[in-house]
Amino acid sequence: MWFLVASWLFAPFVFNPSGFDWQKTVDDWTDWKRWMGNRGGIGISPDKSWESWWDEEQEHLKHTNIRGRVLEILLAFRFFIYQYGIVYHLDIAHHIKSLLVYGLSWVVMVTVLLVLKMVSMGRRRFGTDFQLMFRILKALLFLGFMSVMTVLFVVCGLTISDLFAAILAFLPTGWAIVLIGQALRGLLKRIGLWESIKELGRAYEYIMGLIIFMPTAILSWFPFVSEFQTRLLFNQAFSRGLQISMILSGRKDKTTNPH
Repeated sequence: MWFLVASWLFAPFVFNPSGFDWQKTVDDWTDWKRWMGNRGGIGISPDKSWESWWDEEQEHLKHTNIRGRVLEILLAFRFFIYQYGIVYHLDIAHHIKSLLVYGLSWVVMVTVLLVLKMVSMGRRRFGTDFQLMFRILKALLFLGFMSVMTVLFVVCGLTISDLFAAILAFLPTGWAIVLIGQALRGLLKRIGLWESIKELGRAYEYIMGLIIFMPTAILSWFPFVSEFQTRLLFNQAFSRGLQISMILSGRKDKTTNPH
């Protein structure tokens, strides 16, 4: 399954003759960062802004009835069960089976949402005209995060394995919150929490972007990778085999579908 996921993510780079060209990778990173940072809204196409693209992806929920929304929420609850199973195996829990441990894990999630709320407010107030103030806000949040992590490691006994396990527990939980927030978009807009959900979704997009760009950038940094890829893709035997496979798949389609 993971091999299939990796194939879907990296096949466009592997089978692109310029997929590991350093300058093109830098240009792609710049364009992607601009796309992620641009504000969306009426008249802005999805290929110009992540916010517009995200709104378009949720277009079907506007026409979904109450039953469909409830089903979306119930399906998202499976991620909370996954979180429940992992948090009790953390070393920092000290083998305590009390519900307090699960409650504290939700305190962490609420704290993350509050931080994202601060980021969204800072983006609206300082993102356009006061870039320096917005960067100072993000720097202060980063320093606060590092201070909390230091206290957890030194005082509370947090371990590296706990850190990885917490990531495995909280990433699905955060995604469940995004799914539930999308289903309850109208309500969250009225109470002022929709921007936090949007920032949480943007954070997941940034994580996926880093997962894709980091190995691509590392491979693009070595010139021999691009040269090897070009030789492989333009190799006559490889091209001939690819053409034959396309012809065979076309014949299979014709035999299965005579029309």
